[in-house]
Amino acid sequence: MFATSLRSKINLVFSITLLLLAILFTVSIKYDRNKLEEHTAAQERAMSHYLYMYYLKHGEIDKAYLAAQNISVITDKGKIVQIERYFKDKGKLKRYAVDTYHLKRIIIINNDRFKLILENKNKMQYPLKRVIVFSIVFLLIILLYLWIIKSLRPLSELKNKIQTFSQGNLDISCKSDKKDEIAEVANEFDHAVTMIRELLQSRQLFLRAIMHELKTPIAKGRLVSEMLHDEKNKARMHSIFERLNLLIDEFAKIEKITSKNFELTIKPYKMSDLLEASIDMLMIENPKRLITTEIKQDYILDVDFELFTLVIKNLLDNSVKYSLDKHVTVVIDENKLEIINRGEALKEPLENYFEPFHTSKKGLGLGLYIVKSILDIHQMELDYRHEDSKNIFTVV
Repeated sequence: MFATSLRSKINLVFSITLLLLAILFTVSIKYDRNKLEEHTAAQERAMSHYLYMYYLKHGEIDKAYLAAQNISVITDKGKIVQIERYFKDKGKLKRYAVDTYHLKRIIIINNDRFKLILENKNKMQYPLKRVIVFSIVFLLIILLYLWIIKSLRPLSELKNKIQTFSQGNLDISCKSDKKDEIAEVANEFDHAVTMIRELLQSRQLFLRAIMHELKTPIAKGRLVSEMLHDEKNKARMHSIFERLNLLIDEFAKIEKITSKNFELTIKPYKMSDLLEASIDMLMIENPKRLITTEIKQDYILDVDFELFTLVIKNLLDNSVKYSLDKHVTVVIDENKLEIINRGEALKEPLENYFEPFHTSKKGLGLGLYIVKSILDIHQMELDYRHEDSKNIFTVV
């Protein structure tokens, strides 16, 4: 799987860099070892040639020379037998042979003049300088990595605050006094949050002020309409004031839902209980003549009681209004709620009716907008189909 996040990409880059550094260090050590091996082998051959020439001239081995070269002669007969057997088993018992025996570098010289078994006590020098250089480079890479990761920490904090903001919490602050690009983004986002917070507060204040100011004249208008003697005009005035009151109530619900400044109270409820409460909210006399309930299989739903009953209430209200026979059937079955009425199919796609103030002859065009908003909060969906001259709305 390819790295997708910025932190993952940085981790990948630094991991590859450290891996390449380790490979380079290993290769360089092996290279030094091979070069030293070649140099040592050349010195040992030169030493063997010198001993032979010295023996021809003086008739003896130059032991002072061997001591100066840190090379000793093995004289223990038992050890000599073991070494010869070891070289013989490896097929190296020749006029001149070099091998490692018990972690010691052994040289066998067997010519027509003398036979020597020598131990080269010179050890390979530890590449201290190379280790120091690579250690410094390794440390610098680690420090650079930690510095970059620390620079990205404000980005993680900004991400968490953006998530908090997306959940409806506007009381956040992202200001930064640093001078890098992340600080610039954080400060711009903080400015945007401030502007949005002020805009929402002014909108809420405006809506609440309008609703408050309209309540009083509507109440007075309803009282005055009761004094009219003409029943036709009285009914007309009642209808007007009821519509205005309905408009204010719908505005209040929309303001509450869209502002997202409320906390959901999620609890388990039976769908049948939610349906019963929603029918009560319709405030109609003898609801059984308008609504038929069929409970095939009741189920439990985790919802906010106040909001979810408003969903069912709005769906029932719309279904009664637009039903040809003013009758609605509600079916509860297998984790779904179906609301069925007899009528013509929707003339537009269902998504169009989710828009606020959609054209409506019998309402304000806000019912399905409220339904959709509440279902989105609960992560649910509303499906629609038309079968056998019936409109079927399903909450799933």
